[in-house]
Amino acid sequence: MPPLEINQSRYINASVRLDEPIAAQFAQYAAFIRASADDVVDKALNYVFWRDRDLADFLKTPQSRQADSTLRMCKGATKGCG
Repeated sequence: MPPLEINQSRYINASVRLDEPIAAQFAQYAAFIRASADDVVDKALNYVFWRDRDLADFLKTPQSRQADSTLRMCKGATKGCG
């Protein structure tokens, strides 16, 4: 067995809108923890999803597989979303 275990992640580009004060605080938080904006979003959402017991219950239901996505995902290798 190799001494290192590398987990490959598949990333997508997505576009979200934020209230201006939240966007400013978000940028400050990323600078504060010396992380990229992408890492802050990824880790923050992971934390929220892990902590939300109601979400865990919802994900066990058939309705969770029928939920419409409102996330605007970018197709291809474009830089940013419009």
